[in-house]
Amino acid sequence: MFTLEATLYDASRLFLVPVILLILSALAFSLVSLGRFTVEAFARLAGRPNRPLTAHQNRTGCASDDLEMLVMRRLEWLRIVSRSAPMLGLVATMIPMGPALLALGSNDGAAVGKNLVIAFSSVILALVAASISFFVYTIRRRWLLEELLALETAGKESA
Repeated sequence: MFTLEATLYDASRLFLVPVILLILSALAFSLVSLGRFTVEAFARLAGRPNRPLTAHQNRTGCASDDLEMLVMRRLEWLRIVSRSAPMLGLVATMIPMGPALLALGSNDGAAVGKNLVIAFSSVILALVAASISFFVYTIRRRWLLEELLALETAGKESA
């Protein structure tokens, strides 16, 4: 049984670096998205709203269903990051907890601290990334749906 436990432990440790890299990528993505969102918000406040759906429809002449797909595509990564980052944070928290508990059992305070720093830093960054992404996703979704509704209303009035 010890061999099985050791194998599970070793396998789980293999995922720590990739999960931390994914968390850092999610954080970078969310910060870039927040920057773009901020620029767009200031443009809207200045009376120059970005109208991506209108521009796409004018270029392609597509129907409302195609615009709905465009909305989904534009928001897809924000939604994925906002939902998956907390799970990645949980994984990055749990992996170092095993070694921290082992170190606690052998009175190795330094090892406990080192593992807890990794665990809690990872979850904090993941939750920050998820929060930023969810904030941007929610407001940008409303903006796009308002634009889609305006296009559909204008299309019905001209028909």
